Amino acid sequence: MSAKLNFKVVSLSEVPLNGQTDIVGRRHSVVLVVDDERVIADTLSIILSKSGYKALTAYDGVGALEAARNIRPDLLITDVVMPGMTGIELAMTLRQTVPECRVLLFSGQAATVDLLERAREAGHDFTILTKPVPPHDMLRQVSACLSMSEGSITDRCSL
Repeated sequence: MSAKLNFKVVSLSEVPLNGQTDIVGRRHSVVLVVDDERVIADTLSIILSKSGYKALTAYDGVGALEAARNIRPDLLITDVVMPGMTGIELAMTLRQTVPECRVLLFSGQAATVDLLERAREAGHDFTILTKPVPPHDMLRQVSACLSMSEGSITDRCSL
């Protein structure tokens, strides 16, 4: 039996174009988007690209790590529950090689609580957003993460 997805559809015309929103650091920021649901990863990458970010897309943890080797991301946005490597495992692995990379997790599943608790026990306190995330809210959160000063880099991005 397949699960029925209940997502609000937002037209790309509602996403702010370059210059319509004052987003700190967007012109040079690289955002790596990872989700095993290709339509979600691709849509989020389009939204970020239309908003002035350089968006990279991967559909699993291994692909994300390969992409990060080629272009070091400023921000990782990843789904938590994915086959193989979870988003939390990806975030912890990526932070070992790119410690300045900020992390923003998102998930539509309640099962993430246990995964987040294990990450906290390992010294990571990640920010998590619940799917679906309206584009304006995601862009605001991305801006907040990227506008944090270099001296205050932590796992948690907050508004």
